[in-house]
Amino acid sequence: MNWLKIIIAAVFEVGWVIGLTHASSVFEWILTIIAIFLSFYLLIEASKVLPVGTSYAVFVGLGTTGVTLFDFLFFGQPFNLGKIILIITLLLGVISLKLVTTSDGGRS
Repeated sequence: MNWLKIIIAAVFEVGWVIGLTHASSVFEWILTIIAIFLSFYLLIEASKVLPVGTSYAVFVGLGTTGVTLFDFLFFGQPFNLGKIILIITLLLGVISLKLVTTSDGGRS
């Protein structure tokens, strides 16, 4: 359940990063602020159980991947094979961190 919180937090991170860049109305800024709050709230809640370093690395890795993909797909950034290779490398690292982290966060 805590890993799901991290994934959802990363989705909200993508939302607020895009909002900071593209928000142009009061409503969009309110949504951006809500996304900031929710992303960090979920990250903090999950980090109470999971190791903080691993939680943050997964959060940032997924968020970075999401923002970069949104840039390619929706905001006209040129497709860059180098970025895709680096994103795949980043995702492999994030998945590996998740796989080597125990479900109880390493606590005995």
